[in-house]
Amino acid sequence: MKIKTKQQVDFLHGNILQGLLMFAFPILLSNLFQQMYNTVDTMIVGHVLGETSLAAIGASAPVYELLVGFAMGIGNGLSIVTARSYGVGDLKLLKRTVACALLIAAGITLVLTVAARIGVYPLLKVLDTPEEIIREANSYISIVTVFLGVMLAYNLCSGLLRAIGNSVMPLVFLVLSSVVNMILDYLFMAKMNMGIQGAAVATVLAQGISVILCVIYVEKKFRMLVPEREDFQIEKELFKEMFAQGMSMALMNSLVSAGSVILQFGINGLGYLTIAGHTTARKIYQFCNMPITAMANAVSTFVSQNRGADQPDRIRKSVFLAFLYNLVITMVIVVFLNLTAPVLVAFVSGSSNSVVMENGTRYLRVVAPFYVVLGVLFDVRMSLQGIGQKLLPLVSSVIELVGKILFVILWIPRFGYNAVIFCEPSIWCVMTAYLLVVFLRDPYIRNKQKV
Repeated sequence: MKIKTKQQVDFLHGNILQGLLMFAFPILLSNLFQQMYNTVDTMIVGHVLGETSLAAIGASAPVYELLVGFAMGIGNGLSIVTARSYGVGDLKLLKRTVACALLIAAGITLVLTVAARIGVYPLLKVLDTPEEIIREANSYISIVTVFLGVMLAYNLCSGLLRAIGNSVMPLVFLVLSSVVNMILDYLFMAKMNMGIQGAAVATVLAQGISVILCVIYVEKKFRMLVPEREDFQIEKELFKEMFAQGMSMALMNSLVSAGSVILQFGINGLGYLTIAGHTTARKIYQFCNMPITAMANAVSTFVSQNRGADQPDRIRKSVFLAFLYNLVITMVIVVFLNLTAPVLVAFVSGSSNSVVMENGTRYLRVVAPFYVVLGVLFDVRMSLQGIGQKLLPLVSSVIELVGKILFVILWIPRFGYNAVIFCEPSIWCVMTAYLLVVFLRDPYIRNKQKV
């Protein structure tokens, strides 16, 4: 069954670190391009439309991340089961998992789209979004909510390709759509005066192109991922397993994003210039975060396939090597941000305002050393998901949500933006300690017998 192409990485045999790096690198490039066109939105808004519109993008960003996080969680969660079936070597089961994933994704898309259309504007009101930017913020996020299915479809297609070891082609499709997105950004906002609605339209069109290309490629090159009519007759146990796995990761991501939404409530009370500075810093933070998230995605697929092949020793080694990788990456990020943070904030925001500059720069320099903690957090959480744990990784997201609520209630009113800066790093440390204990105590991981 193991039909290999030169785009696929063999996680079941050979050098572990080499396999992880080969798989992670295309994901890193993919994430960088995706973040690039998100940042281009921000840059064009800041340079062309000004600080008020930049703040509107920032105010809607946590809501957008909530929706994206849910879509990514569904795609990644469903593909974990597909990766396990690929590791086992069961072609029929592989096709049934894809069929089941399509059915679950279609149902969730319908429910989520209706809920988002009803709830987005009231949520912006509840978050105390400043009156001068709430209409702009809503106009941006409303367009995105109409096309949530496109977002979910892309993440599912990419997840299924990565489940069988192919992280190259999702990158190719994303690069092409990123170029289209950046061109449309400039056309819609700078030339056609569509405001920040133009950024939303450009993003949706770009994602749609990625979906179309992904589907065509799978149909032509990876027929093993194309289910037949009989594969849609899903067994109850498989459906329950995939739905639970998909919802576990979706809820985990959503709780993280819900925490960001709550944190945005605290930031909104500090004024639109602080929102603009924080929005800029977060875009740069997300760029620097890409090498870490890429490795975490590689670890997720590696662990899932090796769990299916029953190779716990390779799983333990992969996680340890990922930890060392995160340490090296963090040292590079610390040096880079300490040298370049003010220049980057000015470049992305298009602002010379002292509040925007100082807050953005301080955020980046304080958070930089904590990337190593975040990397361990991502790797362990993905590994637990990969071996079949559903509830315990979800608890870590509850810890994050509760922590952000406490910061918003207790410390942001007292310490202002300094509390915002230290909020997430403090919570990462607590979550990582919890997940490490869970991981090391897991019966499958503690099995010392080599298979």
